[in-house]
Amino acid sequence: MDEKKKGIALFGLIGMVISSCIGSGVFAITGQLAQVASPGAALIAWGIVGVGFMMLALSLANLGAKRPDLHGIFQYAEEGFGPFAGFLSGWGYWLSAWLGNVAFATMMMSTLGYFFPAFLPGNTIPCILVASIIMWLLTLLVIRGVESASLLNAIVMVCKVAAIAVFVLFTLFLFNANVFTADFWGTLQNNMAAMGELGPDTLALGSVGEQVKNCLIILMWTFVGIEGATVMSSRARKKSDVGKATIIGLVCLLLIYICASVLPYGYLSYTEIAAMNYPAMLYVFDAMAPGWGGAFISIAIIISVLGSWLSFTILPAETTSDMAKRNLLPASWGKMNAKNAPQFSLLIVGACTQIFMLTLIFSADAYNFAFSLCTVAIVITWSMAAAFQVKYSAQNRQMGQLVIGIIAVAFQVIGVLFNGWSFLLLTCVGYVPGFFVYAKARKDEGKGLTKAEKIGMGVITAAAVLSLVMLATGLIVI
Repeated sequence: MDEKKKGIALFGLIGMVISSCIGSGVFAITGQLAQVASPGAALIAWGIVGVGFMMLALSLANLGAKRPDLHGIFQYAEEGFGPFAGFLSGWGYWLSAWLGNVAFATMMMSTLGYFFPAFLPGNTIPCILVASIIMWLLTLLVIRGVESASLLNAIVMVCKVAAIAVFVLFTLFLFNANVFTADFWGTLQNNMAAMGELGPDTLALGSVGEQVKNCLIILMWTFVGIEGATVMSSRARKKSDVGKATIIGLVCLLLIYICASVLPYGYLSYTEIAAMNYPAMLYVFDAMAPGWGGAFISIAIIISVLGSWLSFTILPAETTSDMAKRNLLPASWGKMNAKNAPQFSLLIVGACTQIFMLTLIFSADAYNFAFSLCTVAIVITWSMAAAFQVKYSAQNRQMGQLVIGIIAVAFQVIGVLFNGWSFLLLTCVGYVPGFFVYAKARKDEGKGLTKAEKIGMGVITAAAVLSLVMLATGLIVI
């Protein structure tokens, strides 16, 4: 009986999915969308992204049911395409997770700026000092036990979803259809721009297709963490709960995101929301509930970001620990402490997060830079998992699942190529140090690098050098 009680239950896994995803993105997304899309285009973008991520969730659920022997999302790439593919998938996930932590830190500090202006815009020296203290405290918490931290994460999920529900109820009560439909497709703003009636710094939104395209990376960022239950599958009480948690979590997230990001357009015009500081939800609710709304959402953001920050402290260390067990990283990365936590991996994640925080001082838009890199890095992992879904379904002649996998792969690749190619090049820089670690792991196992692996490393290294040259010459701007 005691054995059955061990591990993370369904509710905890759902909490891992939802809490990992609902971090900073849901609070900033209204303002971000308003800067690039009208209400109509935003709804179309949500429809496309919703379908794309449902295909990914169904792929993960199918693979979890058909291949319960594979634990962790990177193992799908390894099983389908070899150890180097497994390393690329796992390392990309690892990069994404701690880069996401940097975005969370920036958002939290920007929110504190509502109370203490010295913390604006979120990447000053005081911000980095406070964020560093919080980051190391969370790291120490997880070092004391992963499963107990997961329970705390589920509790945080309930708190932040409740706060967002209050915001959604206010937007429903104050919703004005005339405001919402006044410039539903952005044609009015485009016409005003064409006639020179807008300020010199104001850009027209462009066609509906252009608006939808500009939404993709923003919306994809809000689903980073959708694979949370899959990553923690080795600690699940029941393996069958992993797929259920992913799909239930996705449906809940879609409802939350669409309501929180689109309904405010029925209270204020999207042009008014676009002019607000990050995070826009804070200032929208401050207008809805003067005197207490801003403080309420600020506290909700801090709790929410702490929950996601906690999740994204657990997930990268869990991944690298599993990779070490598969000989894709040196054994030291997988060593557990007395609390069954991968202490060495957690300390590496903390050190990398700390270093990258320092670079944000030089970024014009630190939050956008951090979340864009995070999103592109994890798309590599998502795409490889979906590609294995395609291969596995084709081998077993499961046509329905094959179509699901193809749509999932196409969505991820097209989304990045449309407006994330520069970040894809920059992500290659993060892979270069990993090649040395991977080479050591293969050597420790008594295996050298294959010719194909050396070619792959060379191509990615060349892309990394190219990205740095483009950054130095101003062709890529951070």
